[in-house]
Formats: sequence, structure tokens, C-alpha cells
Amino acid sequence: MKGSQMTFGMLIKNKRIELNYSLREFCIKFKHDPSNWSKVERDLLYPPDDEDTLRIWAEQLNIVFGSKEWFEFYDMAFLSRKKIPKDLLSDDEVIEKLPLFFRTLRGQKPSEEELKSLADLLKKS
Repeated sequence: MKGSQMTFGMLIKNKRIELNYSLREFCIKFKHDPSNWSKVERDLLYPPDDEDTLRIWAEQLNIVFGSKEWFEFYDMAFLSRKKIPKDLLSDDEVIEKLPLFFRTLRGQKPSEEELKSLADLLKKS
């Protein structure tokens, strides 16, 4: 666990436990390899990075596609790989603003115009 930050593995383990499944029961029901699933839960193995598999896993964990919980699940899967989610990478406007966003996170003060363009993109999302 990285500080008190929730990881993808912690999220799926908590969801499985909320559904009252032991690791073995869950894996038998949904045909997962218990060893690999355990490694994902312990953040020793990366989650899949394809949306179809993530949708299947979400459904198995009773996470509704398109819900706030879905986006948290989806984003955490990509962040655990230190990657930007694919849906964001397909948006040219988002890609164009990423350098500005990164500079801002690093504490480099953006110009008034850059800040407005970033705010406009966030409002649009």
C-alpha cells in the first residue's frame, strides 16, 4: 500500500469481500486463476489494460459501467500501470493540454490564457 492511497488491487479485493466471496469462490465462479487474481489484488500483477476485460471484471464485481465507481475502477487500472487511460489519449484536445497540465502540477505558473484554456477543457468534460 502506498501511504493511505487506494490501489487497484485494494479496490477489487474490497469489492470481492463486499460480495461475500472468498478468493477461491470468486475465482471458481468467474473462472479466474486464483494465483493470478491474488497477485492482482496484492498489486504484484498489473490489471488488464483493455476495456473489454475491465468491463467484464467490473460486471463481476457489481460495478456499473459508466458510473462514478466504474471510472474510478477504470482509471485506477491504468494508473497502476502509470499510463493515461486510453479514452483520454484519443482526445486530441486533451493531449494538446497535457504538457500545460503537467507543468501546472509541477508548480510552474501557467499564463492567464493557458489557465483559461485548461479550465475550459475541464468544464467541457
